[in-house]
Amino acid sequence: MSGRRSGSAVSSISDDQITHLVFKLQQLIPELCARRSHKASSSKVLQETCDYIRNLHKEIEDLSDRLSQLLASIDTDNDQAAIVRSLLM
Repeated sequence: MSGRRSGSAVSSISDDQITHLVFKLQQLIPELCARRSHKASSSKVLQETCDYIRNLHKEIEDLSDRLSQLLASIDTDNDQAAIVRSLLM
């Protein structure tokens, strides 16, 4: 790639390695897996990967909020609550 800087801080990755890594990413992202019939550009794969990671973060936040609400609503002296808390810690 002509735009890469040379130096000790930048690792040397070949274009083939980048292509291979983008292909691996394409196989991991559900949105891209569904469209295997045509090859997506590297920029599209990277954009879809970022979107997928953002969505996963949002899901984690939503689930965490729901779990917090659930834990707050159950009796703290309950044996089941103690089991749930022990699993989370």
